[in-house]
Amino acid sequence: MTDDSTRELLLSRIRDVPDYPKPGVRFKDITPLLADPKAFTALTDALAELSVRHGATKIVGLEARGFILAAPVAVRAGIGFIPVRKAGKLPGATLSQAYDLEYGSAEVEVHAEDLQEGDRVIVIDDVLATGGTAGASVELVRRAGAEVVAVAVLLELGFLGGRDRLEPHLLGAPLEALIKV
Repeated sequence: MTDDSTRELLLSRIRDVPDYPKPGVRFKDITPLLADPKAFTALTDALAELSVRHGATKIVGLEARGFILAAPVAVRAGIGFIPVRKAGKLPGATLSQAYDLEYGSAEVEVHAEDLQEGDRVIVIDDVLATGGTAGASVELVRRAGAEVVAVAVLLELGFLGGRDRLEPHLLGAPLEALIKV
């Protein structure tokens, strides 16, 4: 698990951007964390440790910032990386999963052949906000025949209730948030 000094380092490199993308929203910008090699390495190490501890054989990264986090974690942990993309972005055969947004719906996809029965998957993203994308991704992984062993995020925005919305999809798999605000 992430120790207090690592948590503090990571949190110190996340910048609050007021009124972005619209008035009243305080955006959590992780680009300063990514630009700091010590912080980015600490984040990669923490997520790789979670992946190994949960016995993951594949890492699913969610578009788009989840890709940035999950790819180096997969390299560090020595396991495969699978991107989950917005609908229409992957060539070839895909599985898709629709989910509800506050106003409307969206869809995510994964290559059908990249996940199989017997794969143990950790789903990684940067932020858990409302839980819609993470929940849809968990369902996609299961529909492909793989097992979800955990969902891991850098930052959980607790005030948005994403954990509660995600919980029914987890089926007992843990949600690991390195930082909760």
